[in-house]
Amino acid sequence: MQVIRFGIDLAKNVFQVQGVDATEHVVVQRQPRRAQVVKFFAAQPPALIGMEACGSAHHWGRTLSALGHEVKLMPPTYVKPYVKRNKNDARDAQACCEAVSRPDMRFVPIKTVEQQYARALHRSRDLLVRQRTQPANAIRGHLYEMGLASPQGAAGIERLLLLIETQDEAIPAALLICLAPLAGQWRALDGEIGKLDKQILAQVRQQRAALRLTTIPSVGPIIAHATIAAIGDGRQFGSARDFAAWVGLTRKNHDTGGKHRLTGHISRAGDGGLRRLLILGASSWLRQVRAKPDKGSTWIRGLLARRPVRVAVVAQAAKTARIIWAMLNSGQEYRAPAAA
Repeated sequence: MQVIRFGIDLAKNVFQVQGVDATEHVVVQRQPRRAQVVKFFAAQPPALIGMEACGSAHHWGRTLSALGHEVKLMPPTYVKPYVKRNKNDARDAQACCEAVSRPDMRFVPIKTVEQQYARALHRSRDLLVRQRTQPANAIRGHLYEMGLASPQGAAGIERLLLLIETQDEAIPAALLICLAPLAGQWRALDGEIGKLDKQILAQVRQQRAALRLTTIPSVGPIIAHATIAAIGDGRQFGSARDFAAWVGLTRKNHDTGGKHRLTGHISRAGDGGLRRLLILGASSWLRQVRAKPDKGSTWIRGLLARRPVRVAVVAQAAKTARIIWAMLNSGQEYRAPAAA
């Protein structure tokens, strides 16, 4: 019998494959090794293949699609309910094979190689930023014990670094022994982050869609580049709210007995890195609005007047996400709200 649908449980070396025919009977159950996967599917007629959107899934999605198969990636949390009893590789493949056939299943678009390169760029930058924060906090803490305090932000740490590098007499010589390597580490990491920022900026200048997104208040090159790397043109989302919900910027709801209830917290689902960037961008923009209220729209000024600042920041981030989706889908330029 001809196989019409496969389910694959991806792994590092040994994969699990299950295939069913038109009568939903299992006709293929194999454990090919990594080097045998392409050869096995090249010999199969075009079929529907379901896999979890996990590590290496986008690579295998592109590879098997090139062989003529229709490949669908699914969020692991949506596949989990189809796993019967105890988990093992065979049941995982069976769950993928069953879940991909459901008409209401949600799928993850297969990313291009360029999108994965861009995502790696942002993940590397995030890692370096976290590593740069560690020596900065250590330097601040050690010098604070010596009575040397500094303002927050880049200007504050730069002031302390200059004291260390000039071997200021306010710092004991014994303390300089441990502070000097920390200062050197901070400088080195800062230089590497600067190189990645230049790379991101160069790529944004070559992308018309990204350049259009940078005209939105609170959106800079890094947010624009990260958004396109994550969702492409955004057409996998049916509406602006769907995109905001995927980023995790919409409130949780708990409906029961015909009663509708929204919690006071956002869901924090989806892409945490992109959500963090949107919130940081909104926070930066609202600082400018609070300093010069005429820069902000009537909506954000009213929100700041009646709600806490942090609530307004998240609301602005959610609105920015909606604007980004609308611009990517329509191809239009950003239009600022009309003055009241």
